[in-house]
Amino acid sequence: LTDWPAVDVLPADDALVAAMDQVRDVCSAGSALRKAASLRNRLPLGSLTIVVPGAAALAGFEGIVADELNVKSVRLLDADHPDAASYGVSQKLTINARAAGPRLGREVQAAIKGSKSGDWSVAEDGTVIAGGLALQEGEFTLETVAASEDAGSATGMLPGGGFVVLDTEVTPELAAEGLARDLVRAVQQARRDAGLDVSDRIALTVGGSAAVQ
Repeated sequence: LTDWPAVDVLPADDALVAAMDQVRDVCSAGSALRKAASLRNRLPLGSLTIVVPGAAALAGFEGIVADELNVKSVRLLDADHPDAASYGVSQKLTINARAAGPRLGREVQAAIKGSKSGDWSVAEDGTVIAGGLALQEGEFTLETVAASEDAGSATGMLPGGGFVVLDTEVTPELAAEGLARDLVRAVQQARRDAGLDVSDRIALTVGGSAAVQ
């Protein structure tokens, strides 16, 4: 029956809020890369590299990202770090003339020209500007182009700049750990289905292929 606390009583920490917003974006991008590569959540992966301006702001949050995305390690790189250039990541902007035309009229041609000539940018709030014109959601497509991307990695862009690189190579050790996690989940579900308490001990028999054994 206690009243809700007043907003002015809570400590203000804009930097913390901004960092956590960025962490959420990183986790969202990483999850999308996992889904696109058909890598189930219980399968551990080797690493995730986060390349963003002012990467130091995310220092201390690596554990949260690692737990959320089930990766063994998280590396932070500033966007201007020499190693960041090795990923060869760039963005390609495509204007949806059918969607943008009714709002921009003839100016849509300036936006299209800007997208093709490189006269476009992404603001800190995620707004895309092409040919000096601000575009709205649905009027454009922003694609990630990673020249150095190979079969062992996947790259995703972050809102407001930066990108993440997920190591998608599944080693025998990672595959075995993922299988063990699947087994644990199956056993836990069987315990729940049987109505067992946490303190109830069981005798467990595991069957399956030679790989499972």
